[in-house]
Amino acid sequence: MTDYDTLDWRIDDDGIALLTLDRPDALNAFDLSMANELEHVFGVEARRDDVRAVVVTGAGRAFCAGMDLSAEGNVFGLDESLMPSVEDFRASYDQPPYASGVRDTGGKVTLAIHALPKPVIAAINGPAVGIGATMTLAMDMRLASTRARIGFVFGRLGIVPEACSSWFLPRIVGIQQALEWVYSAEVLSAEQALAGRLVRSLHEPDDLVDAATELARSFVVGRSAVATGLTKQLLYRNSAAAEPLEAHLTDSLAMYYTSIADGKEGVAAFRDKRSPRFDGVASDLPDVFP
Repeated sequence: MTDYDTLDWRIDDDGIALLTLDRPDALNAFDLSMANELEHVFGVEARRDDVRAVVVTGAGRAFCAGMDLSAEGNVFGLDESLMPSVEDFRASYDQPPYASGVRDTGGKVTLAIHALPKPVIAAINGPAVGIGATMTLAMDMRLASTRARIGFVFGRLGIVPEACSSWFLPRIVGIQQALEWVYSAEVLSAEQALAGRLVRSLHEPDDLVDAATELARSFVVGRSAVATGLTKQLLYRNSAAAEPLEAHLTDSLAMYYTSIADGKEGVAAFRDKRSPRFDGVASDLPDVFP
């Protein structure tokens, strides 16, 4: 297992991984090292078959205080000598110099989170502002401590929302609420975040991580990893499809392939009145999307 400078990564016997942002003296501020390590966790470590779900929280009293603004030069790690056109950037966004000099580091992290075919739950234990808030939007749900404070504060810095949040946030809370929070750049209380449906539930600080972990456990124990992974992909992709036929076509293939694999065991277990023993793994999902 990889050793990390800014993160702590632990896996329990049920495959529930607890990922802790671990720069407590800096309120877990996001820097380029944390960005690279988060990309690695979600792109490599979390894709191991012994990992079934991921819970993300912060060490100490904060979840993540946003970008570390103490760095020298461009604090976002961008190359200020480049002036990319739309056409050039889109043609070569994953190649030098644009891959590291122009692409938003937070966006690379949230794309990796979103691509993981497993449940990901944020346990927001304290302040979460800027990238500390937007990174959670790519997670499947957010639980928060009563001490949490969440802010989309980009307007105060003269920048725009990043980390693909212009895609995620309106889908979670609706366009009107998203615009209000981003325009105002106010820091929301836990109660405001709950009222706006940004977070699923509020918990006392000492109960938060346990609640998130048990929720994750309820999603994966006795469940097919393949069916869970496909379900995540189907709901995210088909909710943005142009017409229901697209959902029908992908659902049909997903149903076909699960019915001849883990589905057979699920039906047999139901008939035998026993717990199912699924053996499919999330690293081997059938291809159902064009």
